Amino acid sequence: MKSIPNWAGLIEQRQYKACPVVIRETEQGTDVLVFRHPLAGIQLVKGTVEPGEHVQDTALRELEEEAGISSAKVIQDLAIWPADYEQQVWHFLLCETQTLPERWNHMASDDGGHRFELFWHPLCEQPDNHWHDVYVRALQTIQQRLKEARLKMENSE
Repeated sequence: MKSIPNWAGLIEQRQYKACPVVIRETEQGTDVLVFRHPLAGIQLVKGTVEPGEHVQDTALRELEEEAGISSAKVIQDLAIWPADYEQQVWHFLLCETQTLPERWNHMASDDGGHRFELFWHPLCEQPDNHWHDVYVRALQTIQQRLKEARLKMENSE
């Protein structure tokens, strides 16, 4: 049985992360929003929950800082995930936005001014070697949680 996280300790040590998940449906399936960091490969939008900040607010702040998206809203809590990386715990939150372009660039306000290239990654495709292992595992978790949420919706109809 998993132990209950010490949220205050995780926040204090900057190990509690919010990961806003933005998806779109296409004829080929579900895509998730990701970005290419110029120094660290392909990643999901993610950031540290600051002391006194609600995880939903962190998710929306990170979308604005890392992707330039200011019109998002959190629509579903997907998962709390022990990342097995630097003792971090990630909180996945499904977010809804206006229609977004196929790809775009954004100067990140919280990453020393790096330019991020944002684009859609099909969930049916395996991540390549440009992805850090923790993001590959995070993507698998997101895929599983979305599948579970869809099954739950279908069974309730």
